[in-house]
Amino acid sequence: MAAAWVRLCALLLIGVSSGAAIAKDKTPTAIVVGGGLAGLTAAYELQNKGWQVTLLEAKSGMGGRSGLATSEWIGNGKAQPVLNQYVDRFKLETLPAPEFVRTPGYLIDGEYFNATDLATKQPATAEALKRYEKTLDDLARSIDDPLNPQANSTLFALDQINVSTWLDKLQLPTTARQLINQQIRTRYDEPSRLSLLYFAQQTRVYRGVSDRDLRAARLPGGSPVLAQAFVKQLKTIKTSSPVTSIVQDKDGVTVKVGSVGYQADYLVLAVPLRALAKIQMTPGLDSKHLAALKGTNYGWRDQLMLKFKTPVWESRARMSGEIFSNAGLGMLWIEPALKGGANVVINLSGDNARLLQAFGDKQMVDQVLIRLHAFYPQARGAFTGYEVKRYSTDAGTGGAYLAYGPGQISKYWRLWERPVQRVAFAGEHTDALYPGTLEGALRSGQRAAGQVQDLLAGKSFDPAKAVPIAAAATAGAVAAKEKGGFFSNLFGGSSDKSDKAPAKAEPVTAKEAEGGKPGFFSRLFGGSAKPEVKAAPIAKAEEVAPVSAPAPAPVAPTPVAKEQPVKPAAKAAPAKHAPTHKPAAKTEPAKKAASKPAPVKKATAKSEPAKKPLANTQAKAG
Repeated sequence: MAAAWVRLCALLLIGVSSGAAIAKDKTPTAIVVGGGLAGLTAAYELQNKGWQVTLLEAKSGMGGRSGLATSEWIGNGKAQPVLNQYVDRFKLETLPAPEFVRTPGYLIDGEYFNATDLATKQPATAEALKRYEKTLDDLARSIDDPLNPQANSTLFALDQINVSTWLDKLQLPTTARQLINQQIRTRYDEPSRLSLLYFAQQTRVYRGVSDRDLRAARLPGGSPVLAQAFVKQLKTIKTSSPVTSIVQDKDGVTVKVGSVGYQADYLVLAVPLRALAKIQMTPGLDSKHLAALKGTNYGWRDQLMLKFKTPVWESRARMSGEIFSNAGLGMLWIEPALKGGANVVINLSGDNARLLQAFGDKQMVDQVLIRLHAFYPQARGAFTGYEVKRYSTDAGTGGAYLAYGPGQISKYWRLWERPVQRVAFAGEHTDALYPGTLEGALRSGQRAAGQVQDLLAGKSFDPAKAVPIAAAATAGAVAAKEKGGFFSNLFGGSSDKSDKAPAKAEPVTAKEAEGGKPGFFSRLFGGSAKPEVKAAPIAKAEEVAPVSAPAPAPVAPTPVAKEQPVKPAAKAAPAKHAPTHKPAAKTEPAKKAASKPAPVKKATAKSEPAKKPLANTQAKAG
């Protein structure tokens, strides 16, 4: 009897140990929702760590918010370390950038100026731009750590101010103000819709990074080439698969695409906030996350590529990088076409894009072409066609990329960096240092992949804690009134009541908002005499067409290299994690998971010229 009992116990122990061994050896699985560069990065890194990964993309092509440019200027390893990691890893071809593209150019009343020309021929404008950059640099220096931009009540108060109000105080000459407005709305959003704290924080991030670092090379084919390189590495991709619901429980995650269900241990959500708002989640997100879905501002952009038989502009501007116009044309990129001829890519951003939402593509192109023809009489004769990408009205985006509005850093700062149960979040909007850029998208994918691995290992993520700011609003208001203090320096002069009142912006009238009226187009394309124009809030980012897909489809979608069917009930496999860039003044190569980036080195007391934030030429890959 005793011997039988011993044998029974032995068999039970063997069974338990065998079950544990099987569980330990089980391949972990993950689903990645969103085929932009953030989702592609997360899937690639998890797969490389031995996970079984299924990537679901709502649209027919991969690459997310890739732009129309046939090539793309990229920074070097100091400015964009993670991007350069992947460029090297996938052996992508790059070409050195010519010297004359490394600083912005200006198109003033149809005449092209580089920085040297501007100082010689338009000294008042050049001096005003320098004054603006110096004041902005002083503001950026006040932020010791860009990962904690609201570290005190004075900085917190900047989040309640919009950039346009700050610019009004500087009382810039008309042309300088027009160029600055165009630069800001192109890189972020309309100045009147942008938090001054966010603007200062982003300037601080790029402080110490030279213009030469920001445009060091050209990537032929642009970000779609990088997206395709990721696609070739992934085993299971399902396109045209919009996710409708996500259910989490103690055993895993179930993702529904119509009537088809996919199961996995963990999930990476790499879609824009507007797309995420359309996915039913069980259990649901908390009130703060739900408020962020609707309340976070996105910059608006319409991108046009006009094609010409031959360049009709000055030859010295042919291969230029950023060109900012004072005539409402937005930011221009001029480049050779792939099959002869030449292209000009024009970004209509901010309220210009919002006001044009009711126009058809051809109407919009015609209006831009009319203005170009006025500057360059050969334009119409050389024009051969166009392509248009409208991020502003895309149902899957509701804008182009994250651009915090007044008060939004105080509410939502770094909210999406932490997982919620079995779900990690990725996308440019989840990166604190490089939001709205290709670098930020790649970094976020690495971070999310690392977090999923940590969850598997049993790590818990504490809820984000708000930075305690005692009586911040009151203290900020008091600080704003102090003479000779931070705020008087911030706005470029004394805060005494005897100061001149800032120039008031001219609101857009109802007739202008309807479009087609002379006043509207003279403002949009003709260079208003007013220093700043604040468009009426015709359509908030969150009020655009219903979001149903993670990201805008590229005009020429990147073909999927591999597509394997996934069994509806099969568990999708997560992939492996590559070390995430640890930002130290944004110059170190990636080393560790980005959950705890290194603090940026404090700025010295000596003032330095303000550095331009990295151009969002990839249309903020999602």
